[in-house]
Amino acid sequence: MTSATTESWQLLKGSDDYFPSLIQNFQQAQKEIYLETYIFNFEAKGAQVAQALYAAAMRGVHVRILVDGLGTPSIPNDWTARWQAAGVECRMFDPVGSGNIWFPGRWRRMHRKLCVIDKRVAFCGGINILDDWHDPIENKMMQHPRLDYAVAIKGPLVKDIHRTMQQQWQRINIARDLKGTQLQSVFEKLKKVNFKWRKSEGKNAHAALILRDNIKHRNNIVRAYLHAIGNAKKEIIIANAYFFPSEKILRALKQAARRGVRIQLLLQGHYEYIVPYRAAKYMYSQLMKEGVEIWEYQTSYLHAKVAVIDSRWTTVGSSNLDPLSLLLAKEANVVTQGPVFAIELKESLQSCIQSGGQRIEHSAHLNRPLCQRWLDQICNYLLRLAILISGRRYR
Repeated sequence: MTSATTESWQLLKGSDDYFPSLIQNFQQAQKEIYLETYIFNFEAKGAQVAQALYAAAMRGVHVRILVDGLGTPSIPNDWTARWQAAGVECRMFDPVGSGNIWFPGRWRRMHRKLCVIDKRVAFCGGINILDDWHDPIENKMMQHPRLDYAVAIKGPLVKDIHRTMQQQWQRINIARDLKGTQLQSVFEKLKKVNFKWRKSEGKNAHAALILRDNIKHRNNIVRAYLHAIGNAKKEIIIANAYFFPSEKILRALKQAARRGVRIQLLLQGHYEYIVPYRAAKYMYSQLMKEGVEIWEYQTSYLHAKVAVIDSRWTTVGSSNLDPLSLLLAKEANVVTQGPVFAIELKESLQSCIQSGGQRIEHSAHLNRPLCQRWLDQICNYLLRLAILISGRRYR
């Protein structure tokens, strides 16, 4: 625990805020940069981030990049050559071959979005290295950017994030060397890479890095949400891209609503994947029946994974409230109880709700066309079937 050093949290909205802050800190880097991202897209302003990493490596900064093998199946040849020439180390988490994604064992993805520069500043959030104005599916620029958030942190918590990323890098290198190595030797190396994390307490805030993985942190993010929702007194605001919460979180939200807590959910209005989008709609009725407000973001794609409770407790990170994030993926969220940061995020979310949100009325939802209700139910069953196939119990 550390109380002498004040935590500094800066809210970053979308790549328009995130990329310039990253690039500025890359330019100031002197020793090392660790970067983890699910997607590294080199189009539009994503190329500026790649260039800043290249320039840092050319100055002698140790640059280590970890991407996910599904989110980033390959690095463009020209960038691979440039990075290698500069000494950038880039690793891929669990590369996925053609057709391999259909095996449940390959659903465990590295979904974290973390960065640490010189143990001085850290970033955590939901924003990939993907220009929020760029649509990678249709390879065009959009009229409005995705809605997403990250946070830049200075203070004691940076050491925790650095330690976590360093340990992940060590594990990736050990796995890479697995071929031709005695299995017992690999296990001995893995034992030395301990997962330890601590809470850090600034002058006016209590903060923590919360991980989800398949080793020691299987339920940490769920527990954090449950504790915060269970202690809510007045208000809960959650913005989440893929909303298919576990039974416990669903129950906690209903109980909070019955206690008189005002709950606003900001969810996708435009979808990238139809099954999770329609499966979420299947849950709307049981929540609205308890008085939960559901808003769908219509301006553009919603990719945020944030929450504010009672204008004090906040979380920003990579974890959706869905089975992939809460059961299978490697995720990272930061949590703080600082009121200043909470109010800033709350005001941003309320602005998005008012300017781009469309409230779903319970009566209209119940009376939507039969074909839509059937589709919602089918997608709900498909998602639950995927959970069953994964061999996990989603509670």
